[in-house]
Amino acid sequence: MVLLRRVIGDALRARRQGQHRTLREVSSAANVSLGYLSEIERGQKEPSSELLAAICDALGARLSEVLREVSDTVALAEQMPGVLVPVADESAEPVGRPTVRKVAPQGVRQVTADGPVSVAVRQDSPLKATLRTTRVRPAERDVVCAA
Repeated sequence: MVLLRRVIGDALRARRQGQHRTLREVSSAANVSLGYLSEIERGQKEPSSELLAAICDALGARLSEVLREVSDTVALAEQMPGVLVPVADESAEPVGRPTVRKVAPQGVRQVTADGPVSVAVRQDSPLKATLRTTRVRPAERDVVCAA
């Protein structure tokens, strides 16, 4: 199961980091406490629609863009059920330590209405995984998986 609050948090954090901005800068611009914004980005809290709109505004992003990205990630998770199944691997790191697993090449790239998408999977525990999608720009099409 993909938690919606985790996917929303990942999308917001990726946008913030892509702009090389700090939590403090964005929390101030969105008029939300730094700690609460951090909890949202880590998927521990689910923002209200009003707060999500304020954070998007502070990031200079349209709410519809962020929700579309979240929707694409959830859709990929639904289409790739094997990704969310725990992998029995003796060399895997112990439960509780996040690991990054690259999905098999046939599941790495999906084509959406906006173009190809690469997928990174972080297995947090046997029952919890985080998917991160990245739009593949024409020059990056050789990339197998963004981790």
